[in-house]
Amino acid sequence: MSESSNTCDEHDPNDSRNCVGYAVQQIELGSIDASGRFAPAPRDPAERATTYTGSSIDPWHSAEDIRDGGDYQHTGFDLFFTSGITNNLPAMIPVTMLYGTPEDAAAQIAYIEKRGYPISYIEMGEEPDGKHTMPEDYAALYIQWAGAIHKVDPKLKLGGPIFEGVNKDITLWPDSKGRISWMGRFVAYLKDHHHLSDLAFVSFEHYPFEPCTITWKDLYREPQLMKGILQIWRADGVPKDVPLMVTENHLSWQLTGPMTTIFAALWLADNVGSFFEGGGAAFYHSPIQPQGVNNTCLGWSSWSNFVSNENYEIRGYTSPYYAARLINLEWVQHRSGVHQMFPSATNIKDADGNLLVTTYALHRPDGNWSLLLVNRDENNSHTVRASFEDAKEKRNSSFFGNVFLLSFGSDQYVWINDGPNSHPDPNLPPSAAIIDTDSQTIFTLPKASITVIRGRLRKWPQQLPV
Repeated sequence: MSESSNTCDEHDPNDSRNCVGYAVQQIELGSIDASGRFAPAPRDPAERATTYTGSSIDPWHSAEDIRDGGDYQHTGFDLFFTSGITNNLPAMIPVTMLYGTPEDAAAQIAYIEKRGYPISYIEMGEEPDGKHTMPEDYAALYIQWAGAIHKVDPKLKLGGPIFEGVNKDITLWPDSKGRISWMGRFVAYLKDHHHLSDLAFVSFEHYPFEPCTITWKDLYREPQLMKGILQIWRADGVPKDVPLMVTENHLSWQLTGPMTTIFAALWLADNVGSFFEGGGAAFYHSPIQPQGVNNTCLGWSSWSNFVSNENYEIRGYTSPYYAARLINLEWVQHRSGVHQMFPSATNIKDADGNLLVTTYALHRPDGNWSLLLVNRDENNSHTVRASFEDAKEKRNSSFFGNVFLLSFGSDQYVWINDGPNSHPDPNLPPSAAIIDTDSQTIFTLPKASITVIRGRLRKWPQQLPV
């Protein structure tokens, strides 16, 4: 694609869009002889066929391309910012990169800022790994876009590349230095061209499970999958001071039945807990807009926390909704400041060695300690005693006095798979209790449940800092 054919495509030549750019319709491997004739390369009939995928799409549009069937809608920025969905907080804004221009992206951001809408971050592009984009090409575009957007506002924080929801490193054929990591080469290109400072964050999607093969035991894999991918990005060369963010996130990349069962609630708790315990910085669960239920390979389900009718009016809630409320309003102290996270663990395992109860420990700004415990045993409750250890000072403590306990699980929520009428029954809020505790208090974790235990500790000996 170094020389133009100076011809238009097969559509209307009077439309300039049909006469610019490059498009590939067919690729063949072979040689051209002295007379200019093309000879296809011979191939053994037993050889496996080679496949190839284009890294872009033909940008040509026509009236036939308009999707007006009501199956796909995007709001404008004005409706997005005034709808209440941002909770009056600055929002992360995406800009197109592979299918746009720097000028378009800059104009979009200029419009948003002139309207007075607050922006937290700018996410650049969309899934370059899935579009088979070379990291050097993406990085070269990234630098162009960064320059255009920073002319509008030099204070804006830019990031990407918004990988698909992969569970392992993204690799490709070696470059001249033998490097095969997509992320590693992207970071190296920015660094070599003195633009690493334009990378204010690294974002990626998380869709860990095959949609039609999910089983209950997949729950046991989630913490390792999430922490593992965070470690991979760091090993690829993402600097420690560049935050890692999940900006799309669900059980799977395709609608599947477990998205509305209690499975999804337990998965979300482990998903969030392991992300922050693994060093993640910002977490976005998606989608949050109301949606209806649809048939899937594993039963009727909805993408969303909110089940709606055809007019997008909320008619009910799914299990991730209750889990999200428990996480955002009970485990953490909502909109209150910096929380401290500490490593925590249990030793409750099944006969195969699978860890049945996971735990995530926070010290909140209000001084309370807050434990998020996930009992991933589908059939049995388990008991725990909470012990806090200061390994450096060799001292232990425990909850003391009144402790607040909330639990949400299969006793409160069961999804009934009933076609278009699918719904939860029972459909109860989390159970709540205040317990007077001491060092010997035993807490019961119901089967298939998320539990938050929150309270103060018995004073450490000598009142030394934790």
